[in-house]
Amino acid sequence: MNVLGIILARAGSRGLPNKCVAPLLGRPLVEYTIDHACESSLIRGLLLTTDSPAAREVASARGVVTIQRPAELATDTARVDAAARHAVLAWEDSPSSFHVDAVVLLYANIPVRAEGILDRVIDHLRATGADSVRTVASVGRHHPDWLHRLDGDRMSQFRPNGIFRRQDLEPLYYHDGAGVAVRRGPLFEAERYPDNGQAFLGSDRRAIVCRPDDAVDVDEPLDLLLAEAVLRSRGLAEPAAVSP
Repeated sequence: MNVLGIILARAGSRGLPNKCVAPLLGRPLVEYTIDHACESSLIRGLLLTTDSPAAREVASARGVVTIQRPAELATDTARVDAAARHAVLAWEDSPSSFHVDAVVLLYANIPVRAEGILDRVIDHLRATGADSVRTVASVGRHHPDWLHRLDGDRMSQFRPNGIFRRQDLEPLYYHDGAGVAVRRGPLFEAERYPDNGQAFLGSDRRAIVCRPDDAVDVDEPLDLLLAEAVLRSRGLAEPAAVSP
């Protein structure tokens, strides 16, 4: 199975403008994702799609193929799968490329991932024959049974229930963004469903459960502090660069 890693990086961001190159422990954010992809033994090719000149400069310096993401695919309302399809076609149209059987979507604003998680996601996709595999983590205390609506200062349960103990909550999970592997078929078939933002994941969707601290999604300045703390706790205050 020929797997293409697609790093998705946008210059625009409401919470942290051009966050894909925000400094983290002396390195631009996107470089951590480049490291994660290069550490994979199952990603055959790597490409970065972006509208950020700074991100392209960082990736090019690491030997990563880069393409200019069209403006209409770089807005905050543009769909990820549309950018991925554009990237696949651009890759296959380039010299010495290969036919893409599956993609791994890599968000440039996630500098923290569990070791080896990308290969685990790809392995699971291959072993199960699923349409897609994503990493997930427990919602923990943010469980919908513990959420409330507010009318002024009056509280009402989002889902009326009498659950007080965490142990009694139904296990629920959120996608942490660390890894998304998708087969070519559902990725391109999703064009037929413009109103379904998750159609590209197909009908057979699988998961790999991770710890909540296995991934850090940087959307605002405070997230950078969290990412720094996690990296330092792992002894990665000065991560060594990995060549593609």
